[in-house]
Amino acid sequence: MYTPKFNQVSDRAILLEAMRENSFAILFGPLGATDIPSAHFATHLPLVVKDEGEHGVIEGHMAAANRHWQSLAGNEALVVFPGAHSYVSPTLYTESLSVPTWNYVAVHAYGALSLIGDDAGKEALLTDLISLHEPAYLDQWHGQPDGFRRTMLAGIMGFRIPIARIEGKFKVSQNRALQERRNVFAAQSTRSTDEQTLARWMERLAEPGIDLRDSPKPEQS
Repeated sequence: MYTPKFNQVSDRAILLEAMRENSFAILFGPLGATDIPSAHFATHLPLVVKDEGEHGVIEGHMAAANRHWQSLAGNEALVVFPGAHSYVSPTLYTESLSVPTWNYVAVHAYGALSLIGDDAGKEALLTDLISLHEPAYLDQWHGQPDGFRRTMLAGIMGFRIPIARIEGKFKVSQNRALQERRNVFAAQSTRSTDEQTLARWMERLAEPGIDLRDSPKPEQS
């Protein structure tokens, strides 16, 4: 991922937080013969990010009918966690010779994928996922007839990816002049959910002693 130095984030806690906030991610890897350069495939999945190992661990499952898992098994996979994003108007800049841009957050995680195909392992994956998104449903799931649950488990393939390498890109106007950053922060703080999220990241990632809430310039019409 192309990442200028001022957009790079390597803080482990921040990267795990961003991945967990945007855990519906995209799993990339080969489909079919791995020696064919064009044989790449993407699967969109809800994932669980665990605070284990050097960079964390990613767990999830996909439909057993999705043959992507067969090609990924034992190979390096790329998981992209797309975060908040938004258009940034040049009217927020003090420099008239400016153009529009797009601010966004993205984390790329790489690691070898291992399969989890046994019922107990897949049951644990589902329990973690349900606990994350709807813990009140756990009792209902565990109370389903054994035959139904076995059928559901047979329809999925689980996997685990210990993260070996990770890249974080937080493009939140770090390269702009302070007044321009304050203008962008003030505008985004009152708009869409994505823009408010980006404003929070702008504030959190600002240099020590920098207050983005100081004297924002009104947005031009």
